[in-house]
Formats: sequence, C-alpha cells, structure tokens
Amino acid sequence: MPELVLLPGMDGTGTLFGPFLAALGDVTPARVIPYPASGTTSYTELTAWVRDRLPHRDFVLLGESFAGPVAASLAAERPEGLRGLILCSTFLRNPRPVARYLSPLIGLLGVSRGFARLASPALLGRRPGADIRKQFIEAVGDMNAPTLRGRLRSVLSADAGTTLSGIDVPVLCLRATRDVLVPASSAEWMRHVLPGARIVDVEGPHGLLQASPQACARHVSEFIDGLPAGT
Repeated sequence: MPELVLLPGMDGTGTLFGPFLAALGDVTPARVIPYPASGTTSYTELTAWVRDRLPHRDFVLLGESFAGPVAASLAAERPEGLRGLILCSTFLRNPRPVARYLSPLIGLLGVSRGFARLASPALLGRRPGADIRKQFIEAVGDMNAPTLRGRLRSVLSADAGTTLSGIDVPVLCLRATRDVLVPASSAEWMRHVLPGARIVDVEGPHGLLQASPQACARHVSEFIDGLPAGT
C-alpha cells in the first residue's frame, strides 16, 4: 500500500486535514508535510521544501487548494516511488486572472482571527461543523501576515502548465460543486494539459476535505486501490 502524502492549503499547517484523515481510517498510511510558518512563500521555494521531505517508499501525492502547483510540479519531476497524483479543489495556473490587477492591494491585507472568521464561509460553506470552523479560524487567523501575502501573490502568478508533460502517473482531480474560489474551468484545463486525468465532482464547498471528508476519503481510497502494482 503506497503512503498518501498530503500537501496543505495556504495556511500550511496541515491541521485542517483532521476530518479527512479520520474518514480515511487506518487502512491507508498517510502523512502531512507542513510548510514553514514564515519565509517560504513562492511555489519554487515550497516545491524544494517538499521535495526534500518526500518518503523513501511508494507514495501518492495529494495537493489541496494552494498546493496544486507544488504537487503537480513535483509529479512532473518523476520522483522515485511516486505512484499517483491527486489534485483537490485546486488549480495549476491563476484560477482568477482578473484578480491579478488586485495584486497591489495585497500589501494592505491584515491577518487576524476576525479576518479568518469572515473568510470561512467561502472555504467551508455556510454551515461548517463547529470544530473545523474553529480550527480554520486558528490556522488562518494566526498566520504570519507577510507569509499569507506572499502566498496570495504566488497564486496570482501561478502557471505550472508548462512543466506537466513529465507526469506519467494516474491523476485524480476532486472538484467541489460549490467552489466559489476555484472555477470549474480550472479542472477542465487540467484535463486539457493532462489528458489522462479523471475529474470527479464532489458535493461541497472549496474546502472539500473538511466539509465532505467521507466522500473524498472514498474516492481517494478507490483511486489508490486501483493503481497499478508498484515495481
């Protein structure tokens, strides 16, 4: 059984994977690679950070939201042991090109738990569980402000599409049906540059692994079970 390696969203902590890991159970071994709390914001830096921490065994890489370009870029490098790639509620290039014009305003963005509380409906839906909402507010609200700003700028300049020809493992894309941050067209573009990718629509908001953990765990387990045997 390959190990599932999870790359977190913009907060970088990995604490928000709790509901999904609980739904996944003990059958599939899993680990989270969190990001540094500060000082590492570009996709190039984060890709290098994760590369140095990949397991020395067969594994499947899962990139959630912000982590999509990191996971795809690493998969294109064909690291030893990689058996599959899962992209969840994510993108490989800037999902909102018009937002690029707002880049100068990112420097004005403050970070607080109040900010995270206002942002939570967009990521978790209108009625998230109290526990996951609390974890989200803590994870995002306690972020280092320059780190959050830097990662937002990285999203606006993201374009991992030019490096994807090297991906030679099965690819699963989990797409949220009520995602207000990443449009459905982002997954369609992934399928354009990765013709073998399989897109699965899952009912829920952008934070699928938090809001719809059981459904996501089922799709992920089926994907891993269906991978060709390792060599």
